[in-house]
Amino acid sequence: MSGADATGAAVILVLNAGSSSIKFDLYAGTRELIRGQIEGLGAHPRLRAERPGDATVTAADLSRDLSPAEAGDHAGALGVLLELIRGTLPGLEVQAVGHRVVHGGIRHEAPVRVDGAVMAELERLVPLAPLHQPHNLAGIAAARQAFPEAMQVACFDTAFHRAHPWVNDTFALPLALYDEGVRRYGFHGLSYEYITEHLRQTMPEAAAGRLVVAHLGNGASMCAINGGRSIGSTMGFTALDGLPMGTRCGQLDPGVVLYLMQEKGMDAAAISDLLYKQSGLKGLSGLSQDMRELEAAGTPEAQRAIDYFVFRVRRELGAMAAILSGLDTLVFTGGIGENAATVRAAVCRDLGWLGVELDEARNAARETVISGAGSRVQVLALRTNEEEMIRRHTAALLAPG
Repeated sequence: MSGADATGAAVILVLNAGSSSIKFDLYAGTRELIRGQIEGLGAHPRLRAERPGDATVTAADLSRDLSPAEAGDHAGALGVLLELIRGTLPGLEVQAVGHRVVHGGIRHEAPVRVDGAVMAELERLVPLAPLHQPHNLAGIAAARQAFPEAMQVACFDTAFHRAHPWVNDTFALPLALYDEGVRRYGFHGLSYEYITEHLRQTMPEAAAGRLVVAHLGNGASMCAINGGRSIGSTMGFTALDGLPMGTRCGQLDPGVVLYLMQEKGMDAAAISDLLYKQSGLKGLSGLSQDMRELEAAGTPEAQRAIDYFVFRVRRELGAMAAILSGLDTLVFTGGIGENAATVRAAVCRDLGWLGVELDEARNAARETVISGAGSRVQVLALRTNEEEMIRRHTAALLAPG
């Protein structure tokens, strides 16, 4: 295979480099050739890849092949991944590589081709997304080296939210700071965009109405969408705000940061490590950032962490419904949202006042529609697909004209 498959379709590689994982997908046109992920970066990296329609699965414990330093290094893991792709599909010519980039700043409201100037601009945004942006950019750098002739495309998590009404986009700070870019950006936009597009194709009435999507995973946020347009997000200037997450604190009184500086003598690096890497479910439970491990643990600390997570989702759901002046559809997505039936049930419990009534049997069976027959609000559990959204954007920029 060279350049394209038998139908002449463009070959596109999608890289979604997160804080502890790298998801990848290789497409010829709309057809998947190979997909998978490297997870556990920083601890015990593991690779899993599969060819759709083929029972063959490639799995490897990369901690045996990488040094301790490389085990936490995205560049090293990407090198292994790219060699796998070359070995599995020899002679392949990748024409474009699409990348998830968490922060696009003020300027980027749509995907862009990456050149040196764009890279420099995105590197200046690293302080706004320190847990993700460096890894996103490392993925671009590695792909540029591996595929020097391919177009590199950056697709931004913030872009979907750039049409927020001003009141949902600002903080009550002097306006000069807003003009400099201190504002509420919102994140997980590629996920929200995919869900919105999916509903437009499969449930157009839901897509046209008042929709709240809860993207619940190691990173977690919620988005209020009206008529397909994002009008509010629980995340703000950085990906720390809003819901508690795997290791991130979520909403926090800024006075706590002043206290940590003034009374605890903590500097910016120590506070950043605390808020980004030692808090959230991990910090509350003292055990794990993984919801599956917390549900299995059965300890009071684990249960309190779960209870706080559910409480904050319920609180933000009320806020999102207020922004929308009502609610027609609630969607759960992300690793927790798609798979943790007990969390979904806890979030929806006693929400009849909002029009939400869950069907416990449907929820436990992991059906798509999990609301009861009498529920005024339709409740859905949907798989998101950020990689497919990146592919679409990349293909659009690759197309002639």
